[in-house]
Amino acid sequence: MAERFIQANGVELCAEEFGDPADPAVLLVMGLGASMLWWDEEFCRRVASGGRHVIRYDHRDTGRSAAWPPGRPGYTGADLVDDAAGVLDAFGVPAAHVAGVSAGGGLAQLLALGRPGRVLSLTLVSTSAAVPPGRRLPPPAEAFGRFLSTAEVDWSDADSVVEYQVGFARMLAGAERPFDEDAARALVRRDVARARDFAAARNHDALPDDDREWGALSAIAVPTVVLHGTADPMFPIGHGEALADVIPDAALVPLEGAGHGLERADWETVVAALLGVSGRRGPRPSSTARW
Repeated sequence: MAERFIQANGVELCAEEFGDPADPAVLLVMGLGASMLWWDEEFCRRVASGGRHVIRYDHRDTGRSAAWPPGRPGYTGADLVDDAAGVLDAFGVPAAHVAGVSAGGGLAQLLALGRPGRVLSLTLVSTSAAVPPGRRLPPPAEAFGRFLSTAEVDWSDADSVVEYQVGFARMLAGAERPFDEDAARALVRRDVARARDFAAARNHDALPDDDREWGALSAIAVPTVVLHGTADPMFPIGHGEALADVIPDAALVPLEGAGHGLERADWETVVAALLGVSGRRGPRPSSTARW
């Protein structure tokens, strides 16, 4: 189906749907600084083929959604949570199964806490606790800090941004699996070319604090599955373990050798987990999961 522009939470966002709108809805929430293209179209179709109505969308300041001047975001992280609810409103969906990757998983957790009636289940990939989990979490790997402190980028130059993003993706992939640079470069080039303003994506790194109180993750009362790479350099697997411990009855599915993000090699596992947790007869994750 074609992309469409919607009004969500008072702003124009770009979104796309797959599958039959009569099927249970799955809302896909990508991480900060990343458009909906990072939910690969083939992945979306695989989920839809399991009897789901799949919706993906561009956050503010990514893709074809509304953009603010670089360095001056006129919104907060809480607005991004409200945007997710606004996307559901625009598609006429009262409640959905919500899947999030990286910071998108954090937004999904906050949506479940702030608007519990809108979330039917959670699938959390490569993410961390959106509110303090009451324990110490392991720091990022040395490679993560080294990249952030040494990488250079000219946000006014598309080629420079592409090289930076590919380098970032290479680092996030971790050191245990081969990195498909050609595929990463093709995706990043599409993302940069499609954006209203590719420099605006850095606004997600400068979001002002807000004072909304979300409550404790132990209040989440929907079926939850946590999928986490054992070689994640941004959020070591201890982050996923903490999430699975603090969210009641959550299942943990370790992704052996995976880095940070949603890798093609893990699609089958992630799709199975999403279909399983969203309540149909899709296969459950592997026997390593705690159900």
